[in-house]
Amino acid sequence: MPAEFSFLADRPAMRFAQRDEASRPLIPVAPDGLDAALAELPPAQAAFVKAQGFNAGVGQVALLPGADGVEGALLGLGAPAKQARDRFGLARAAGALPEGAWKLTGAWPAEMAEEAALGWLLAGYRFGRYAESAPPKARLVCPEGLDAARLEAIAEGEAFTRDLINTPASDMGPDELETAARLLAERHSATIKVVKGADLLAQNFPMIHAVGRASPRAPRLIELNWGGEGPALTLVGKGVCFDTGGLNLKPGASMGLMKKDMGGSATVLGLAHMIMATGAALRLRVLIPAVENSVGGDSFRPGDILTSRKGLTVEINNTDAEGRLVLADALAYADETPADLMICMATLTGAARVALGPDVPPFYTDDDGVAEALAKASRTVADPLWRMPFWEPYEAKIEPGIADLDNAPSGGMAGSITAALFLRRFVTETQRFVHFDIYGWQPAAAPARPKGGVGQGARAIFAALPEVLT
Repeated sequence: MPAEFSFLADRPAMRFAQRDEASRPLIPVAPDGLDAALAELPPAQAAFVKAQGFNAGVGQVALLPGADGVEGALLGLGAPAKQARDRFGLARAAGALPEGAWKLTGAWPAEMAEEAALGWLLAGYRFGRYAESAPPKARLVCPEGLDAARLEAIAEGEAFTRDLINTPASDMGPDELETAARLLAERHSATIKVVKGADLLAQNFPMIHAVGRASPRAPRLIELNWGGEGPALTLVGKGVCFDTGGLNLKPGASMGLMKKDMGGSATVLGLAHMIMATGAALRLRVLIPAVENSVGGDSFRPGDILTSRKGLTVEINNTDAEGRLVLADALAYADETPADLMICMATLTGAARVALGPDVPPFYTDDDGVAEALAKASRTVADPLWRMPFWEPYEAKIEPGIADLDNAPSGGMAGSITAALFLRRFVTETQRFVHFDIYGWQPAAAPARPKGGVGQGARAIFAALPEVLT
């Protein structure tokens, strides 16, 4: 492991060049404007662009030679239909250009300029804890009219999330997740407290304790608070640092990515950084139930009935449906101090992936205004989301009869919806509540998103907060 690695480390490749720094022009060209662009170039440069096979595809780069080397470059915008299918496509330029500072020229729509600028920063992410990997050396001057510090805070929050998810469980258990939260709190002068081990029972967090008690790494509830004025926002993130499935042991193929089962906690921590780093005028509370779902003599069992913090009883029909159990206690605790908005984020169900695939996490809320704001923000900042229903007729599926709730309804259908309905039972009807069922993983490399851990929903939430917390 490189000695300099640490969470929230400064990453020069994920920062903008200074606006007064000497830079070379990066000239945007759409396919239907390519002939006109070539006509404006000196004949030798135009011939060189043609020789490179440049057709102005999304993120394609053509270098422009000069007397002292490369004096500029063309940047392909692609056709509108291609742009819509290629999120952060312009970020390809970051890895294709020579070292130095580059400046986008011309008039850019604000949304396109922001996506291009943020994508460039995100393209500089590398997870270098266990093997060196050099980021791109080309740096971008933040386009005029954009808030460079805000975009850097967003990129840094996303990098924090990715680092946490990418770190294997050998180095990212409940202890290490707590340490990461403490580092974040220290950086932003937030307060933090932790309820751990047997104290979970003494302070009435029985389901967090039950899920984590079989592991030698003690379960805990991490709580971070920041800000003294403004509306109250509570973020709750699932922190299952590794999920074996418990006594309902997962097959090996299903266990391979379970280091990412704390992706909800990683995402809310990254979002918390964005909020605190930009000095948002709100009161922030972050709750993370951090556990490892292990197999041992003290494992909770199929058929057990657990009594939650709220007093609702839960029949355990599958110990691999543990995330909703730890979240239930955390949500009940959060609900005891109502907020203007409560958000839950979790890598909760495979059903969500079957429905929407790895790129599009569903979210659930009864508040149409919040849903509309999130949907709008997701399109604006290229952070896809899709609203799914709290479908009332499915409530019966989570009521087993022997207890108030069933943690794993039989039948295998509507799994994401029934999990969302389960969580809603621990939040009062008057509380504005949103639940996100995220994946937290990029299966194959894409522009600005290397294969591995990835934040989902955080940027859309961050963009929507000014509207939903007015």
